[in-house]
Amino acid sequence: MNTLFVKTVGVLSLSLLSTSVLASISNVTQAAEEIPVLTQEAQHAKSAKRVLATYLRNHYKKFAIDDSLSQKVFNRYLRNLDFNKNFFTASDIASFKQYENRFDDALQQGDLASAYAIYQVNLERREARLNYAIGLLKHTYDFALKDDRFYYDREDAEWAKDSAALDELWRQRVKYDLLNLKLADKTIEEAKEILSKRYHRSIKRLYQTNSEDVFQSVMNAFSRSIEAHTSYLSPRNAERFQMQMNLSFEGIGASLQIEDEHTVVRKIIAGGPADKSGQLKPEDIIVGVGQAEGEIVDVVGWRLDEVVELIKGPKGTLVRLQVLKGDSETKKYELIQFMRDKVKLEDQQAQSKIYPATTELGDNQALGLIEIPSFYNGLTAHVSELINELKEQDISGIIIDLRGNGGGSLNESRTLTGLFIDSGPVVQVRSGNGRVDIERDSDGVIHYDGPLTVLVDRYSASASEIFAAAMQDYNRAIVIGEQTFGKGTVQRHKGLGRYYDLNENPLGSIQFTTAKFYRISGGSTQHIGVIPDILYPSAVVPAEWGESQEENALPYDKINRANYTTFSNTQNAIDILTAKHNKRVLQNPEFAYIFSDIEEYQINKDKKFISLVETERLAEQQASKQKRLQRTNERLVRKGLAPIKSMEDLPDDALDIDPFLDEAANITYDLIATGKFAVTTK
Repeated sequence: MNTLFVKTVGVLSLSLLSTSVLASISNVTQAAEEIPVLTQEAQHAKSAKRVLATYLRNHYKKFAIDDSLSQKVFNRYLRNLDFNKNFFTASDIASFKQYENRFDDALQQGDLASAYAIYQVNLERREARLNYAIGLLKHTYDFALKDDRFYYDREDAEWAKDSAALDELWRQRVKYDLLNLKLADKTIEEAKEILSKRYHRSIKRLYQTNSEDVFQSVMNAFSRSIEAHTSYLSPRNAERFQMQMNLSFEGIGASLQIEDEHTVVRKIIAGGPADKSGQLKPEDIIVGVGQAEGEIVDVVGWRLDEVVELIKGPKGTLVRLQVLKGDSETKKYELIQFMRDKVKLEDQQAQSKIYPATTELGDNQALGLIEIPSFYNGLTAHVSELINELKEQDISGIIIDLRGNGGGSLNESRTLTGLFIDSGPVVQVRSGNGRVDIERDSDGVIHYDGPLTVLVDRYSASASEIFAAAMQDYNRAIVIGEQTFGKGTVQRHKGLGRYYDLNENPLGSIQFTTAKFYRISGGSTQHIGVIPDILYPSAVVPAEWGESQEENALPYDKINRANYTTFSNTQNAIDILTAKHNKRVLQNPEFAYIFSDIEEYQINKDKKFISLVETERLAEQQASKQKRLQRTNERLVRKGLAPIKSMEDLPDDALDIDPFLDEAANITYDLIATGKFAVTTK
C-alpha cells in the first residue's frame, strides 16, 4: 500500500494503540529466563536495503550516505537505548566508538551486526541495574535527609564515569520510587513489594526481547537521523497502522508511547472519553491501571501493547488510571476514571453552539462558535451545514476554534478555506524535486461573509495551520491565541514488501516526508507555524517547544508569493483590538492566575531534579492543593455561589470556565464594532 497523508502532530494512534517507534511491542510467544543472544534475521538485510533505497530515491530531504550520517545514527541509537543515561557508563560509550563510522556501510550492505552488538550490551547493563535496584530494596531509607535529590532529567548530562556513579543514580531512583508510593498512602513494606514486582517484571521483559526489537530500534535511529517525521514500522506496527486507517476500537481515546519504561500520553483523541472528561492530558504518565473493581495494577516497565490491552475493554465499562500529571511540579499520583466507549476517527466531528453575549458590546448579539477537532473527510460539508444553522439564529460573528487540532486532510483545509473566500490560492506545496503546486478554491462562492476570528494554540498544527494562515494572508479573519506548532510537511506511508516476496517473513513499512507546505504569501508553515494577530499569554516559548525542537526537522524557508488579492487592510483594526485586549487581560482575575502560573513555570522549567525529602514534598503538595482550593472559591464567589471546604465538595460543572474562549468572544465583539468585515470591501 502506498498512502499519501498529512500526518497529525503527536503519535499516530488506534484510539489507544500507538505506532510509536520508541515502543518495543514484538509478539513474544515464549520467554526465556536469561538474556537472549540476538542476531539479525534474514529478512532484515533486505528490509534495510529497501528502506535506504526508498529514502534516497523519494525523500524530500536529500542526504549522503557517509561517515557524517553514520555518526548521527550512532549517537541517536545510543540515546534511543539509554535516553536518560542510567545504564551505560563512559567506558561503555568509549568501547562503542569503534562502530561510530560503520552504520553507513551497514545500511548499504544490510549487515547490522554493529547495532546488534551494542544492543546486546544494553540488555546486559539493564539486567545488572535492575538486579541492583532489587538489592537496594533491602535497605532502610531516611526521607528526612536534607538536600537529597533525584535527578530525573539527565538527557544533557555526561555519561556516568563508572559503576559507582551509576549506583548513586539508582539509589536516587529507588528512593524516589519509594517516596512516590509512600506519598500515595502506601506503607514502606507495600511500596517495596510493588517495586520488587516492577523491577522483576522489567527483567522478564528483557528476556523476551527478540531480533525485530533491535532492528526496529536501529532503523528508527537511521530514519529519524534524516528527518523528524520519518520512521520505520515493524510488521506488527505496520499492521496496526492499517487497522487505524480502517477500524475503530473501544477504549478511552488516547495515543500512548513508551519512554524510559513509562507509558506517556502523547495525544488525546478528539471526541473520546478522555477528551470529554478533560482529566487526562498530553505528557501525563500512566503508572497504574485498574478495572471497576479490584486493585490498581502497577504498569511501570510494561510493554506498550500490554498496557493498551489492560486499558481497553468493552463499551460502557469503567477503567481507572493512576497518573503522574505531566504539568505537576509535585509529581503526585492522581486517580482518574473513565467509561470506555467506541472511538471512531470519523465521529470526531465539528460542533457548533451559540456563544451567549457576555459583554456590553455583546448585548443582544449572539456569536457562533464552531469547534473543529480535526480535518476529517467531510469536514467542509459539515461546517457548511453548521454555518447555515448559525445564520438562522441571527449571529453577529463566528469564532472558529482550532485549539488542539493536530491536522488531517489537506483537501479539507483547502475547501474549508473556500467557505470564507470566493476563490483563490490556499496553500502551496513543494515536492522534493522543487516543483510547486498551488491548491486553490475555485467555486466563486463565499458561504459566510461576516466577521470571523480563528482561535489557535501551540497544539494547532498542519492542516490547522494551512487554514489559519490562509485566513490571515487574505485578511479574512483575525487569528487569536498562541503561536502554532509549526508542522509544514507531508508524509507518505509505504509498505516494504513486494509481490514476489513469497514465503518470507514480513518486512514492515516506512513513513517518510515527500513535500513541504508554504503559505500563499510565500513563507513556510514549517518551524514558525502561524503567529496570531493577537497573542495570548503563554508559558510555552515557541523556540523551546513545537516542530522547531524536533531533531532533524526541516528548516523554515520561503518561496515566491502566489498571485492573490487580499481583502481590506485590517492592521488598524488589529491595533485597536490588541489595545482593548491588553487592557481587559490586566483586569481579568482568570488571566491573573495564568500570569502567575507562567511566572512559576518559568522559574521551575529548567529544574532537572526533585526533592527526596518527604516534608518538602508534602509541603509542595499542600501548597498546590491550597492554591487550587483558593482559586476555586474565588471563582465561586464571583459567580455568586457559596465557597467550599474541599475540592471533593465542588459540584459537577459548577465552574465551566474557559478564559481564552471568553476573551476570543470579546475580541470578536470588538471586531464587529470596528465594521471591518473584510469581505464586502474587497
